[in-house]
Amino acid sequence: MTTIDLNADVGEGMDDAAILPFLTSVNVACGLHAGGPEVMDRTVALALERGVRVGAHPGYDDRANFGRLDVELSDAAATSLVLFQIGALEAFVRAHGGKLVHVKPHGALYNRAARDPALALAICEGVRRARPDLVVVGLAGSRLVAAAKALELPAANEAFADRRYLPDGRLMPRKEKESVLTDPDEAAEQALHIARDGYVMTSTGTRLAVRAQTLCLHGDTPGAPIIARTVRERLEREGVRVAPLGSPVSEQ
Repeated sequence: MTTIDLNADVGEGMDDAAILPFLTSVNVACGLHAGGPEVMDRTVALALERGVRVGAHPGYDDRANFGRLDVELSDAAATSLVLFQIGALEAFVRAHGGKLVHVKPHGALYNRAARDPALALAICEGVRRARPDLVVVGLAGSRLVAAAKALELPAANEAFADRRYLPDGRLMPRKEKESVLTDPDEAAEQALHIARDGYVMTSTGTRLAVRAQTLCLHGDTPGAPIIARTVRERLEREGVRVAPLGSPVSEQ
């Protein structure tokens, strides 16, 4: 049976309680691009109460732009940025009796690390210094996933149910029309093709091979809870097992 993790970026000011029932993992904002101590505390508690696995979602220290604009950092600064945010979130997870499972960079940090090997290594060094058993989640086939493997860190390839892909495998920039899939059935169809069939239809109508262990939805996408429910129901109806990273048969 095909198995996939279903995650979402949360702790960013949306109604996370409404989307959590449909997820197996969450990436919690660590207070710099969004969120803050109270939000982190509340979001972690909600996720753990639901039995959802928690990961850190570190981003650039750029709240004004929601971490979605690139910031120039030295490798050492990038490592410290990631280490700092992991440590902050892990304190809340421990306080609620849980264990931090993974790390997924946010926004522009994620997208640049997908293609920039130096930044990818710097991020992974921050993860390694925090805890070498943390799973690094990165865009499927990206430099970030390769860097994690080079440092002998566990890694998971991620694909997106609610984002349009370009033919070269990059996500379509958000500033472009139709870059975000807001139709629940369209997102569910894309999720099914990725999880079961190993491909995604790109912006030009071509098929792009994608091999992923986790599927992402965005908590700030309009109608996110409805999209999440539709995606999960479609996957399970078509025989895809939805289970968190680290489950015995979650690797593909």
